Amino acid sequence: MGSEAVRRLADEPVDHRFKGLPPDAERASLTVGQLAAERRNLHTGGFTTPVLTLDADALAHNLAALETYAERHHLSFAPHGKTCMAPQLFHRQLEHGAWGITAAVPHQARVYRAFGIGRIFLANELVDPAALAWVADELAADPDFRFVCYVDSVRGVQLMDRALRGRPAVVDVVVELGAGEGARTGARTDEDCHAVADAVAQTDTLRLVGVAGYEAEVPDADPDRVHAYLRRLTDLAVAFDKAGRFAPDVEEIVVSAGGSAWFDAVADVFAAIPELSRPVLKLLRSGAYVSHDHGWYTRLTPFNRVPEEGGLRPAFRLWAQVVSRPSPTQAFVNAGKRDVAYDLGLPEAELVRDALDGTERPATGVRVVKLSDQHAWLETDSAEDVRVGDWVALGMSHPCTIFEKWPLIPVVEADGTVTDYVRTFF
Repeated sequence: MGSEAVRRLADEPVDHRFKGLPPDAERASLTVGQLAAERRNLHTGGFTTPVLTLDADALAHNLAALETYAERHHLSFAPHGKTCMAPQLFHRQLEHGAWGITAAVPHQARVYRAFGIGRIFLANELVDPAALAWVADELAADPDFRFVCYVDSVRGVQLMDRALRGRPAVVDVVVELGAGEGARTGARTDEDCHAVADAVAQTDTLRLVGVAGYEAEVPDADPDRVHAYLRRLTDLAVAFDKAGRFAPDVEEIVVSAGGSAWFDAVADVFAAIPELSRPVLKLLRSGAYVSHDHGWYTRLTPFNRVPEEGGLRPAFRLWAQVVSRPSPTQAFVNAGKRDVAYDLGLPEAELVRDALDGTERPATGVRVVKLSDQHAWLETDSAEDVRVGDWVALGMSHPCTIFEKWPLIPVVEADGTVTDYVRTFF
């Protein structure tokens, strides 16, 4: 079902819903698959600016990099799908060894199921009765479907139990350990966690299968604090196991953590989990790796601390065009807040492509200093740095807020050939 649903994405018509695609493709009533088959060049094939692209080689490299890392450290991984919300990329992640896909909210899980994702880890407490009814129905309809979500409060457990009574399935849950005062969600103390586990045991609708957390929320995070929090998390799993808190029919105990900034710490601490009464599913949830970025995660990636383990490559590039050059030190390109991620810093100018001869050069002396809705303000060192009509490639930070602005993204080979289009569902 999943592969067929992904294949059908190629049957969508190329039309006004998709920014940057060639207008003549819509006039010719082409489908996305037919346009891909034409293998047009990004710069000469009729694409309009602004247009976001994904580098085909970088995507392939990043998918293989985390697969290799997880295998080396004996980790399973369920990449956080909210990063890209792209079923084509989900299936590529699964092909590269992913256990399943992580979600944050019910809508995301529904998208995953529509495209055949068989294992979903929802990294939130789920107390919406309508969403819980949908989960129970999905579980009852498909015996092979695996769903796990957080619990972090006694009241949350009570609400879940109330919503699920009389439903045809039992929902697997993990107790979320919060990362400390001032952090995000999660039970704050070990005593709170045990109380939540006790509440789960009193229901017939929920089954406790593990523990989880998010180490990037540790206040003033540094290696020592992150390691200490992760040890608390694994100690909690050990304590639950010794106390017999995990359901007796659980085949494996889930221990999950791992954003995109500290997965080396997760690997270190999870490697030291002692033998428990059942096998342990050590589940990493890093999501930003698939595309990486040009700023935030370039600075934060654990591969900076352990370069011998490999590395990731930025896959995004947003091409915009210079539409105004009012002074020798100021220029404007036609991409702004509607097109560009800016919550973790302004984009950076990388390349300039000459509008007349197509030559490319580094964007030396060109800086993005401000964003409007539809314009990026450029500051330039000289009048020769960019000219009206030139294309400027922008690198950006934070994959989650890059993907969400583009419903269809061309995948580009090194020579500029567009070979595929990635569909997103935000």
